[in-house]
Amino acid sequence: MSPRPRWITVFIGSEPRMQRMLRYWAATWLLYSLAMLLMFGLIDGGIVDATAGTPLIRFGMTSIFGCYLLIRASDALSLRPAQLAVLQSLLALTCNVGAYALLGPVRGASLMVLLVIMVFSTFSLRTRATLTLCLVASVELAVTMLWMAAAHPDRYPGRIEAVHFGLTVASLLAVSLLTGEMHKLRVRLKRQKEELLVAVATIRTLATIDELTALANRRHMNDVLAAQEQRKGTPVNRTCIALLDLDFFKNINDRYGHAGGDAVLRAFAAAARAELRADDVLARWGGEEFLLMLPDTELSTAAAVVGRIADKVGAMRIDELDRALTITFSAGVVERCPGEPFTDTISRADRAMYVAKSSGRNRIVPERVGSAVAAAA
Repeated sequence: MSPRPRWITVFIGSEPRMQRMLRYWAATWLLYSLAMLLMFGLIDGGIVDATAGTPLIRFGMTSIFGCYLLIRASDALSLRPAQLAVLQSLLALTCNVGAYALLGPVRGASLMVLLVIMVFSTFSLRTRATLTLCLVASVELAVTMLWMAAAHPDRYPGRIEAVHFGLTVASLLAVSLLTGEMHKLRVRLKRQKEELLVAVATIRTLATIDELTALANRRHMNDVLAAQEQRKGTPVNRTCIALLDLDFFKNINDRYGHAGGDAVLRAFAAAARAELRADDVLARWGGEEFLLMLPDTELSTAAAVVGRIADKVGAMRIDELDRALTITFSAGVVERCPGEPFTDTISRADRAMYVAKSSGRNRIVPERVGSAVAAAA
């Protein structure tokens, strides 16, 4: 996509809210332009007096460009969109009623435009504001019709003007009520959209986070590992995997119940998270088993991180359990071989963890890449 020309950015700005307001202004400008071209045609055809029609055209075009300047300066002037919408509507209503006084036999066409002006308020005004505009338009129209009927009864018969006034006011009132309801609907839809976004965010969180420990769950960890596999590995861009399993967790569940077991899992997660670095990812892999990914980390550094976690966990005291009980875990820590699938890396970490378990538990067993390659050979 080619970059937007600078002059367009200067004209419409770069903020989405400003651009949206100017799109509405552009639609209004187009309507003004069509109306003014029509007025020129009526002046040229002798239907509208040039001495009255030309000033109205000037007033209308000056008003629309003045509104553009106010919109562009709205932030500096602290003008709200609703205030700008009311101002533009009042100017448009005044121009329209002025045109009604000049159009003579084709004045009925201006009344249709009057309804269009009210419809434009749907996008930014509440019911009270649209009803206020309806009242202003009705008063302006009533004064204009009475004046024209008194000054030119042959061209503006009183009975005809009364019919025009009654139908127009009824239509304005109906449109105002409808636009007010549309505004309420837009507000309600906006609120529902916001609620939906919150719900989607909550669902996304529930889909990626283990509810008990607030750590990443297995599904999310698999996504993280898949993304990590896509990275271009370099000799200094290593990744280590650690598999941690809480020791004698079944005994804790049997002695203290599931509530005690849950308390241990939550305490472990909080203690482990406190020792992680910014890019480390810890997930509940299943039951009392946890998987830790340490990107851009050598094996010795990864083992040191797991060691700090072990010290932190060993110092925990859990209210739901015997205060003298020390929680420990066994861990296998491995460094991923270049190009190795993470499923194979995790299998090696699982074997290393099994060695830690069978060696008496409460141990961290690191497995170097060289030993893994030699074993494979």
